[in-house]
Amino acid sequence: MIPTSFPAKEEIARLSAGMLLEAGAVDFNADTPFTFSSGRQAPTYVDCRRLISFPRIRTTLMDFLAVTIMREAGFEAFDNVAGGETAGIPFGAFIAERLALPMTYVRKKPKGYGRNARIEGLMGEGDRVLLVEDMTTDGGSKLSFVDAIRDTGANCNATALIFFYDIYEGVQDRLDAHGVQLIYLCTWWDVLAEARARKAFDERTLNAVEAYLRDPAGWAP
Repeated sequence: MIPTSFPAKEEIARLSAGMLLEAGAVDFNADTPFTFSSGRQAPTYVDCRRLISFPRIRTTLMDFLAVTIMREAGFEAFDNVAGGETAGIPFGAFIAERLALPMTYVRKKPKGYGRNARIEGLMGEGDRVLLVEDMTTDGGSKLSFVDAIRDTGANCNATALIFFYDIYEGVQDRLDAHGVQLIYLCTWWDVLAEARARKAFDERTLNAVEAYLRDPAGWAP
């Protein structure tokens, strides 16, 4: 069913942040920071994959994302929805259903046999494709997916996601230079504000998280 009404963008951001907290998709820990694949440490962690296990939360978030896409990109802006492997595939399916559009998905790399394809499903030349993902940090993986879509002769000028870090410089400029519009529901700043409002973590932890968000490169445990 295509959503037809929605709250203001700021309220969507606040509610989305609250749902991430409720689902346990967000964790803050300043005493034992999380170590990422890059080796960098941070007092924050987000796992949007958890959301698919919470029907009421995932339904509301997908309704929010569908209406945000229509509001920011247009009601008839796309011909196809592509989920990015792997986390973006379920969310791509949910959004395709809501926007009444065909659904495809994009592999991170060719599968190495058969058609050696990166695109699964039917994507036509000239199709206007919306890339759907769960989240982005610096936007890098999104550009690889966008290029794979464009290599088919289709157009991909927008990506929609639940969560955008919004703490690294140059991300929006990088996407703009690639001709990609970024559509999202909430950021770390929205989650931090909602965590403070709910007193979801102690004040010392919240202060450490804020220090990290303001200077992620210079933060240390």
